[in-house]
Amino acid sequence: MSDIRSEYTDGLDFYGQTNPFELLAQWGAPLYVYNEKILRQRCRDLVSLSDHSGFRVNYSVKANSNPVLLAIIRSEGLMADAMSPGELYMNELAGYEPANTLYIANNITADEMAAAVAKGCLTSVDSLAQLDILGSLNRGGRAMIRINPGIGAGHSEKVITAGRNTKFGISPDDLDKVFRILQKHDLVLAGINQHIGSLFMEPASYLAAARVLLDLIETLPPEILASLEYIDFGGGFGIPYHKYEHEKRLDLAELGKGLHELVSAFAVKMNYGGKFLIEPGRYVAAECGLLLGSVTSVKENAGIRYAGTDLGFNNLMRPVMYGSFHDLEIYRQEKCPPEKEIPQTIVGNICESGDVLARDRLLPPLRIGDILAVLDAGAYGFSMASNYNERFLPAEVLIRQDGSPRLIRRRQNVRDLAQCLEIS
Repeated sequence: MSDIRSEYTDGLDFYGQTNPFELLAQWGAPLYVYNEKILRQRCRDLVSLSDHSGFRVNYSVKANSNPVLLAIIRSEGLMADAMSPGELYMNELAGYEPANTLYIANNITADEMAAAVAKGCLTSVDSLAQLDILGSLNRGGRAMIRINPGIGAGHSEKVITAGRNTKFGISPDDLDKVFRILQKHDLVLAGINQHIGSLFMEPASYLAAARVLLDLIETLPPEILASLEYIDFGGGFGIPYHKYEHEKRLDLAELGKGLHELVSAFAVKMNYGGKFLIEPGRYVAAECGLLLGSVTSVKENAGIRYAGTDLGFNNLMRPVMYGSFHDLEIYRQEKCPPEKEIPQTIVGNICESGDVLARDRLLPPLRIGDILAVLDAGAYGFSMASNYNERFLPAEVLIRQDGSPRLIRRRQNVRDLAQCLEIS
């Protein structure tokens, strides 16, 4: 294999005993590939943020819900939440107990809420109306609420989940109303959580929001504070997507030091013996995964060089939805001399003009038959994929710790597309 652009994965021995050409020959393109060693290391990065006895990492399953990966995450000591019946089912397949799972709800139906309660999940709601519904379904039970701390952060306005102009959370100004609903239904407030947004790269905003939440909790009536089992600071931990520009990583040492000091001081001051949670999804899963595809066409339109691929936005939605950047690697069968990088726009096979993976990206000239790897696709990659244009969902492969590949989800086929249809 010719190393056109592969320094990053080469340095990690990402493919272990195999290589992209062998993987695509066996399982087809597009193909998601995950590395178990990297996944485990990212879990350990987070678990080591604090050695406080109540500190826990609660993985956000929406980032990647493959049960094989979830089982690895569970074995590293992480909790996992759920936001839908499907995510809860995937958690159960991975060995998570519903009774130890937080159900993080947003505008769900009464039936869905009742099902989560029946399984023993502590359910978090983020509106007064939903809290009232939960109380009517679970009188005398436990509840968790999501607070909007007024501080938001994220790489796109579409992923900022606190502050103004967001649908999430209960305002601290409405806590008296919360207490009245709790009393109305004899509910116990077992948890409070927040989430400021996704992909923060500096610890300051996260720590500031954590302080706001703890300051708020200190003002709770003693009987409410005494019932708290979980204080969840939320997630949004960012990863460096610009790998070939050597983008700086999130400073976990600084973040961990700040978090540990906050939770330790609060626990002593308030005599709190419950759990403190962080809620990362992306940081756990993103860097362990990449998406492989092939170049199928090269052409020039109006002075723009286009490289057509089988990597449509049905496989990876983030660039189209958020304008997100993913670095690319290039693999080629035959040896060739180095070539000057030129601007190229990488597009997919979906019948939409917005199906653009990378615009005006400086890369060595792509050729038909080249394989592309889209880096850092382990989070919000397959989990956001669709059958748009009736294209098949790709297979998923895990590179195990010994370097051997294992299929963990087969590629869809035409029968899968029709299996839910009722055709008379």
